[in-house]
Order: sequence, then C-alpha cells, then structure tokens
Amino acid sequence: MTDDQKWLDRAIDLAIANVSGGGGPFGAVVVRGGDVIGEGTNRVTLDLDPTAHAEVVALRNACREVGDFSLPGATVYASCEPCPLCLSASLWARVDAVVHAADQHAAADAGFDDAVFHGLLDPTPDPEAWPMRRVHLAVGRSEAPFDAWRALPGRTEY
Repeated sequence: MTDDQKWLDRAIDLAIANVSGGGGPFGAVVVRGGDVIGEGTNRVTLDLDPTAHAEVVALRNACREVGDFSLPGATVYASCEPCPLCLSASLWARVDAVVHAADQHAAADAGFDDAVFHGLLDPTPDPEAWPMRRVHLAVGRSEAPFDAWRALPGRTEY
C-alpha cells in the first residue's frame, strides 16, 4: 500500500464515521513530512456552517497545529474530489497537492451535485495549469462514505 492510499483510507474512515455521527460523508487529512497535521470532517449541517467542509476543517486544524496560515510541503487527502471552495482554501493554504478518492460524479450520485460550481469557478480544468498538484486516486473503498450516507435513515439532504 502506498502512502497516498494509506492517507486516503484514513480520510475515508473519517467520512464513514462522520455519517454515523450525523455529519456529511466527507473526510480529509492534511499530511506534511509523513505526519498528520490536521484532520476534518464535513460539519455543514451539524454546525449550520456552509463553509465547514471536511477539507476546510482539516486545513483550519492543520494551520492551528503548526501555528501558520501557510502549509507548503503539505498534501490534503480527501475522501472525495474537493469542491471549488475546498480547492480555493487549499490554494490559499499553499499546499503542494490535493489527492482525492471518489470523484464529483460519485458525489452527485449521492445527492451532492456541485457540478454547477465547478463549471462556474473552474475555468482551467487542465490540472497542469494549477499551482498545486491535483490527483484522483480511486481506491477500493472510494464510494463507501456515500454508501453509508445512502443507508442512513433520516439524513439531512443537501
């Protein structure tokens, strides 16, 4: 198992656990130098905060952990392809890379369709044009958080 797979598995585990706790099916881990410096889960409905996406929460926690708003050398591992909000937060944090498991189509199939936001705010879909690396690495459990979400009775639809 590669390090990327290990950290994606951690993000997926966080996402699945978050669903059972009443949150959305998204998890993220920020890693620098082989160490986790921040983790986060989607807390949008729990905190009534539309910016409390897993990646943003993980970046906030990482910045507090290292005492800086800038995280060069770090990688964000996300259970799902980050939305434009989370990509923007990652750019502002100056991380080196964002690696995700499930893609935006899997999210849409589970009721989290942010394609309109991607279309409006991502005029440069070419990953080579970005100042940070963007990698889609599907793993065997990529869609497990969405499966847990679909199975949750009484979930708050987005």
